[in-house]
Amino acid sequence: MSDSPKTLLLVDGSSYLYRAYHALPDLRNGEGLPTGAIYGMINMLRKLRSDFPAEYSACVFDAKGKTFRDDLYPAYKEHRPSMPEDLAKQIEPIHEAVRALGWPIVVVQGVEADDVIGTLARQATAEGMRTVVSTGDKDLAQLVDDHVTLVNTMSGEVLDPPGVVAKFGVPPDRIVDYLSLIGDAVDNVPGVPKVGPKTAVKWLTEYGTLDDVMASAPGIKGVVGENLRNTLEWLPKARELVTVKTDCDLTSSLADFHQLKGGSEDKDKLIDFFARYGFKTWLREATGESLPNPRAQARASAAAPAAAGT
Repeated sequence: MSDSPKTLLLVDGSSYLYRAYHALPDLRNGEGLPTGAIYGMINMLRKLRSDFPAEYSACVFDAKGKTFRDDLYPAYKEHRPSMPEDLAKQIEPIHEAVRALGWPIVVVQGVEADDVIGTLARQATAEGMRTVVSTGDKDLAQLVDDHVTLVNTMSGEVLDPPGVVAKFGVPPDRIVDYLSLIGDAVDNVPGVPKVGPKTAVKWLTEYGTLDDVMASAPGIKGVVGENLRNTLEWLPKARELVTVKTDCDLTSSLADFHQLKGGSEDKDKLIDFFARYGFKTWLREATGESLPNPRAQARASAAAPAAAGT
């Protein structure tokens, strides 16, 4: 019997459906329905299951509505445009496909997907498990430790603690401080004006934590020093906004952590789904039909008239 720890595989579904939508061409089925994001999600989930076998898994999506961050900072994410109509049309089909592929779906009202992922990762660590998080979101680098690894299926990137340092210049336990200083344009969280990654890394390397940088603000020269001093009252709130919660109450959505024991693909549902959305190659694979051979088809077509005249 193996003594290796069990694995929890978590997918940042909200991150990936947007990335799949923007990365793939405008794919459509025979009825004209958009299918690019659906195709990308199915591809990614199948690759993940192949590359990272896991005893437990879940695809986590953002719930509709506000979260505590909107109450803390009303301008949070306010600059984001509405979801493109063609992507909105693919949300329900994506959920249907995810379930047919055997992945549990987790959506928690009032809590962002990042916070659900953070909480589940910490719960898994407490149970002696390792966690693999599939995401393209830099914020989740703060979760990385000896038990939690990030993977990005679109870039092939894998981030363990040394990987976080190599990418960002600071270790995982300084990612929150780093993001507080530079801000997060995606979520409309301001940082210190004119302070980018290089300055943030320099300050955190020289002084230590964000609190240490703030305490050293009087002695930091130049425009950036002045900008830092002018931002001191804001930085604690910025830190709260960019910190992924790891203690969310998930009991209303998950009666038991072990509900996340993934299942196998539902072949019949997938056959129906692939047929409806025009994924012909996957449909042939699922039904066991052989792929057409163009050369054989050409020979058959050429021989047909001769055969008809005999």
